Amino acid sequence: MPIVEIDYEKCTFCGTCIRVCPRRLFNEINGEKVEYGDPKSMCIRCGHCVARCPEDAIIYEDMGESYEFSDVNHPERILSYENLFKFLQAHRSIRRYKKEKVSEELLQKVFKAMQWAPTGRNMRSESFIIISDEEQLKTLSDAIQKTLTEDKSWGWLYGERLANLAKEFRSPVYFDAPHLIIVYSQLFTDIGIQNIANIITYGRLAAHSLGLGTCWNGWTQAAIEIDPKIMKLAGFRAKKLGAFTIGYPDVTFYRTPPRSFKHVKGLT
Repeated sequence: MPIVEIDYEKCTFCGTCIRVCPRRLFNEINGEKVEYGDPKSMCIRCGHCVARCPEDAIIYEDMGESYEFSDVNHPERILSYENLFKFLQAHRSIRRYKKEKVSEELLQKVFKAMQWAPTGRNMRSESFIIISDEEQLKTLSDAIQKTLTEDKSWGWLYGERLANLAKEFRSPVYFDAPHLIIVYSQLFTDIGIQNIANIITYGRLAAHSLGLGTCWNGWTQAAIEIDPKIMKLAGFRAKKLGAFTIGYPDVTFYRTPPRSFKHVKGLT
């Protein structure tokens, strides 16, 4: 089990671990001690016990790292709503990129942020692949363009659009972006794509904070749903997937686009 034991030299028997564990793996013994472990249950590695223990008394292994930093319990002090709102307003889908490759250091930061995204039941079944080879991206783009153009459901919508993009871009599906990131999962249920959406959102916002541009690429997902053999060109197999382009933006924005605000039922 990932939770090894409790450090009783630190533990004050406050019972926090008992209350926060979703699997009820901590138990009170004789009103004076907390024990961990139930062979009939399984830890889902959510880490709530580690994060919530005020004495750092939970000993664990094979769960990655846990971090302490100033205001970890007060994120509103780290980033104000006003600044966050401006950051979100400035976030755009980028469809024009510079040819320059993104450094591995920056890409690693994006992937690191993605791995902090929440997933249902903390399943964390997702895997990642990045494609940076120009010829592989073109091959993938060509296959996706052909599949969508010839498909009866999508051809009328995307055939002409992709044909026009092909006059300007070598890899029109990806707008000649230097990199494509794919997040994929073997989960067949809808929660699989929901988890992927969360992860990609974390990645795109992280990239935005690093001066990079991204764009969710639904064409990749739609084409692979029609013809799963396309996955071989990208070098992965999955039940669910999502993809986004990433690179340095080659476009300037002077203001946010207009957005009409929708009425929220239940609020005055």
